[in-house]
Amino acid sequence: MLYRSILRPLLFRLPPETAHELALHSLAMMLGTRWARHAAASRYMRSPFGELRRFSLLFKNPVGIAAGFDKNGAAAQALCALGFGFVEVGSVTNQPQPGNPRPRLFRLPQDQALINRAGFNNEGAARIAERLRQHPTDCVLGINIGKSRAVPLEEAAEDYLACFDKIYDVADYVVVNVSSPNTPNLRKLQSAEALSSLLYALQKRNRELAEKRAGREAVPMLVKIAPDLISVEIEEIVRVAQETKIAGIIATNTTTERKGLRTPKRNIESFGEGGLSGAPLRSRSTEVVAALYRMTRGSMPIIGVGGIFTAEDAWEKICAGACLVQLYTGFIYQGPRVAREINEGLARILEREGLRSLDEAVGSRAKEFSEGMSHD
Repeated sequence: MLYRSILRPLLFRLPPETAHELALHSLAMMLGTRWARHAAASRYMRSPFGELRRFSLLFKNPVGIAAGFDKNGAAAQALCALGFGFVEVGSVTNQPQPGNPRPRLFRLPQDQALINRAGFNNEGAARIAERLRQHPTDCVLGINIGKSRAVPLEEAAEDYLACFDKIYDVADYVVVNVSSPNTPNLRKLQSAEALSSLLYALQKRNRELAEKRAGREAVPMLVKIAPDLISVEIEEIVRVAQETKIAGIIATNTTTERKGLRTPKRNIESFGEGGLSGAPLRSRSTEVVAALYRMTRGSMPIIGVGGIFTAEDAWEKICAGACLVQLYTGFIYQGPRVAREINEGLARILEREGLRSLDEAVGSRAKEFSEGMSHD
């Protein structure tokens, strides 16, 4: 309550990216020491679910922080200490890059949403990997990788491979981001042919690196897709995912749609291009999760992300077919207690529904939630 009544109004007086950087720096400073991490962990990291096994990894709870919040891994330890079951760093690119010109992050408080066109601003894979090597996390660590802006699309595979090589030994899982709307033409990599070629190349390198490192198995690899796909396109992605034997799918990234927003149109137009996240994305991302669950018949782990602010939002994603959930915009609006609140709320919902585990709920309403999917 302190965050929402006092701290958030103060932060929201600052430019969005300035507030984001201040929050990230404060988290790293406040929770970055060993003593503070353990103190926070003792308070926040109790899990009512036991340990959840997902793509060969054990998660303390199903609530993660999505890529985009901590691009450079500066506060990964702190985010674990706040009670997130997993932290996804990035998007990370092989080459360091500044991203798009500022301003590139915009708040839509009336819609509980954000628009961003950051453009994969990050310090580069080598530096980020070294930071994570020096400061290992206390929860599952995912690294989200994307294409360097300066690299042409036809050379994307080589660029992803170079990035993967650098972060392989520090990542518990790796996400192949082909769905950000803020790198020109990146979403073309979601086409079946391009995606198949990219994922086959990465999986081959994954096996080669595992063989060279005694005792190290191949890293679980997931792909993150856009919400702006029709059913036929999602079916093609599922086919490629199954053929390349990736570990799971993250649904979804931000949307380029602007329909149904409460924010005045002139404000939205002044913000310009970028991906919309937050509450307006909730229904669409849930539809995609449900469609994926039905297309895979529940055989492939799905991480649901988009518009999660409360335990009920997370429960909706789980019932649609997600075995894990992530948030970013919800963290900005709800504050540092949000992971704890969602986990405690999920435990109450399980008790209310008379279920013994989250797995009993996964996909239980997939048919209902997938009915809005477009096939055109």
